[in-house]
Amino acid sequence: MNLMDVIEKELAIEKQFPEFISGDTITVHYKIKEGNKERIQQFRGVVIQIKGTGHTKTFTVRKMSGSTGVERIFPVASPNIDQIEVNKKGRVRRARIFYLRGLTGKKARIKEKRI
Repeated sequence: MNLMDVIEKELAIEKQFPEFISGDTITVHYKIKEGNKERIQQFRGVVIQIKGTGHTKTFTVRKMSGSTGVERIFPVASPNIDQIEVNKKGRVRRARIFYLRGLTGKKARIKEKRI
C-alpha cells in the first residue's frame, strides 16, 4: 500500500456535516486539549464566509462576546471538530458578509429564512 492509497482512505472516512451557507447561525463543537485532559467546547456564531473547496475548505464564524467581536476560522477537515449544528438559517444577499464587523446592536441582526 503506497502513500496515496493511505491518503485516499483517510479522506474517504471524512465526517459528514450538515449543509450551511454564510448568514447561518451554527454551533461548532470542537475538542480542546488542556494538559492531558480533553474536553469539548462549543462556539456559536454566524458564518461570515466559506472559503476553498474539498479538503482545504474553511469557514469563519463570528460571535459577540460581551461587546467584543470574536472570529474563529475552522478547517472542515479538522479532526478536532466533533460536530456542527445549524441553529438558524439566515437570509443574506452576499457570500462574504464582512460588513457585519462594522455593525452593532439591532443593525447587526440577520433576517431568518422561512422554510
